Amino acid sequence: MKKVIVVGGGPAGLMAADVLSAAGVEVHLYDAMPSVGRKFLLAGKGGLNLTHAEPAAIFASRYGARRSQIEALLQGFDATQVRAWAKGLGVDTFVGSSGMVFPLDMKAAPLLRAWLHRLRHPLAGPGVQFHMRQRWTGWDTDSACTTLNFDGPSGPSQASSDAVVLALGGGSWARLGSNGAWVPWLQARGVVVAPLLPANCGFDAQGGWSKYFATRFAGQPFKSVALAFTNSQGVSFRRKGEFVATATGVEGSLIYTASSLLRDQIAGQGQATFHLDLLPERTPEQVLAEVLHPRGSRSLSSHLKSRLHLQGIKAALLHEVLSKEQINDPAALAAAIKALPITLAAARPLDEAISSAGGVRFEVMDQNLMLAQLPGVFCAGEMLDWEAPTGGYLLTACFASGRQAGAGVLARLLGAGPTPASARPS
Repeated sequence: MKKVIVVGGGPAGLMAADVLSAAGVEVHLYDAMPSVGRKFLLAGKGGLNLTHAEPAAIFASRYGARRSQIEALLQGFDATQVRAWAKGLGVDTFVGSSGMVFPLDMKAAPLLRAWLHRLRHPLAGPGVQFHMRQRWTGWDTDSACTTLNFDGPSGPSQASSDAVVLALGGGSWARLGSNGAWVPWLQARGVVVAPLLPANCGFDAQGGWSKYFATRFAGQPFKSVALAFTNSQGVSFRRKGEFVATATGVEGSLIYTASSLLRDQIAGQGQATFHLDLLPERTPEQVLAEVLHPRGSRSLSSHLKSRLHLQGIKAALLHEVLSKEQINDPAALAAAIKALPITLAAARPLDEAISSAGGVRFEVMDQNLMLAQLPGVFCAGEMLDWEAPTGGYLLTACFASGRQAGAGVLARLLGAGPTPASARPS
C-alpha cells in the first residue's frame, strides 16, 4: 500500500487527505497544532462563508493576476461542487443576499466534525492517521525530499513516504499555525517563493488619526460609502460597501477588497490615496445644493445632519481630513463629501492580515502542483502564490488546490486521474 504524508491540517491539507484516503492510500496527516482546522473554525466564527454563487467568469476574475492558474483548479472543484461536497457531509447550504454561500446553521464546527469523521472512517481503505503537535522542521541535507523531519512533545522524529503534500498556509495568524517558517526550507531546495505579504488587511493612515478621532471613533463603521482608487498604472477600483475605523487607520470588508491594489501602490510609491464617497446615493449636484441651502442660525454640523443626514463618524472624518478653510468653503466641502481623499502610509503587519499573498510560484510546479525541484512533493492552499478577497474565494481555492494536489499524487503513484466530484463518498 502506498503511503502519503500530508503536512498541514487546514482546508487544503484535509481535502488532499480526503481524495487520497478515498482511493485507499495510507495517509498520515501532520500538524503543529493540537487540533486541525483552527483557522477554518475562526473563519466560521461570524458565519462560515464557504464559497460564492456568482457566475463562473466573475468568480474567476476575483483571483486577479493568478486568474488562469486558479481557474484551472476550479475546473476540478468549483463553487457548485463545494456545495455538493458539503451536502455529502450532511451539511446543507444557502445563498445569502450578497451571493455568499453559507451552511444553513452558519457554523463551521459541524461541517468540520463530519469531515473528520469521514477521514477517520472512510467507506473503504484505512482512515487518515492524525499526528498532532508535530511541527515540520524541513529536511536533512542528504535526505530524500519525501523524508521529513518533525519536532513534537517527545522530541525530533523523521517520517518517510511515497509522496508528500505540503499545505502549510501562508504567513497570517501565526498563532493558528501558519507562520511562514517553511519558506527558507523550500528556497534552500531551489524552490522559488514569492515574498509573503499581507492580503485582506488593514492600513495605517498617513500621520495617523488625531487623539480625539482615534479615541472616539476607533471600532465604528463607515456604512453605505463608496471607495474609489486608481493606481499609478491606471488600474481603477470603485465599489460600495462598509469598513471600520481603527485607532491608526482603516480595515474591514471594503478595504480588504481593494487591499492588493493599495498595498502594491504603497510598496511602489510610498503611499496610496483613495477617495471616499460619503453619500454615494446622492449626486454631486444634490450634495452641493444641500450644502448651499441657507442654514440660518444653525451650526454647520446641525445643517449637514438635517439636510444630508451626515453625522457621527462621517462628519468627524470631514473635520479630521479637511482644513477649517475647506470646511467653511461650500464648494470644497461638497466636493469632499463626494470624494474625500484618505492617504494610507502602510499595510498592517502580515500576522494581522486575514490572508497572505505570495508563496510558492506556480511556474515551479506542474499542472498537478508537484514541485519541479522536488519530485513527489506537492503544494496546496494558501502557501501558493495567489490571493483573493474575502467572500468564499479563499476557501474555494484552498479546497480546489488541495483536491488537485491529492489527485496529482494519485496520478503519480497509482496512475489514476482526478476523482470526479460525483464519486466522492457521502
